[in-house]
Amino acid sequence: MASDNVLGEFLKARRGRVPHSRADLPATGRRRVPGLRREELARLAGISEPYLTRLEQGVDRHPSPQVLGALARALELDADTTAHLFALAEPRPVRPPETEVTADVHRLLDAWSGAPAYVRNRRFDVLAANKLGRALAPMYEPGHNLAIDMFFDPRIRQLLPDWPEIAAQTAAALRAEADPHDPATRSLVAELEESDDFRRLWARHDARPSRDELKRFVHPVVGELSLRRQALTVGGAEQQVIIAYQAAPGSASEAALGRLL
Repeated sequence: MASDNVLGEFLKARRGRVPHSRADLPATGRRRVPGLRREELARLAGISEPYLTRLEQGVDRHPSPQVLGALARALELDADTTAHLFALAEPRPVRPPETEVTADVHRLLDAWSGAPAYVRNRRFDVLAANKLGRALAPMYEPGHNLAIDMFFDPRIRQLLPDWPEIAAQTAAALRAEADPHDPATRSLVAELEESDDFRRLWARHDARPSRDELKRFVHPVVGELSLRRQALTVGGAEQQVIIAYQAAPGSASEAALGRLL
């Protein structure tokens, strides 16, 4: 089972990724750890080393916004990862992942007959999909988990020519969006860590929500497609996300989607 000391693990992992040479710190003898030592991060963030130790060990899990901001700057975090750091320190009730999709959302998916689309929750369980979405990729079939299929289904590696980049994005999006305190999420992560690829990516503690971007497929029936992904939140169901794909009008990918339909 994954540890519940998510803030402490994050801080330890991220300080290990900041090169000592970039921190403008004096040399302090032979280095036995990559990145920053605990005392070096404490100095850069302007906090005491004993307090940072309590944060990393999970004794104190709710530092102030001022401390979090100082740590984010010292760790050279981008905006997405800074938001993730703040979320880790925010006490909030654990809610189980939403699993039911309303009839209105089902009708919306079916109305997009020319656009592959599906609904997932923040644990990356696929809850619903239209016909074209199910035809585009086996992982978009309701009942599947996108992260499990990404790292364990060999068909997905063949379907996605940019698999290494997309796998990294999947791990980063799961970390950014899923509730790390939810037992179902922790169980999912424990299962995913049976994959060497996932375990390596998860250990980086990258956090980046899903965004609109171009994604390439090599479908076994219709060949290559380049589709623009759109991520939309579902009103009244904040844990659910609609993912829809569009081909450029008049493009070969649009024609391929027509053949697939």
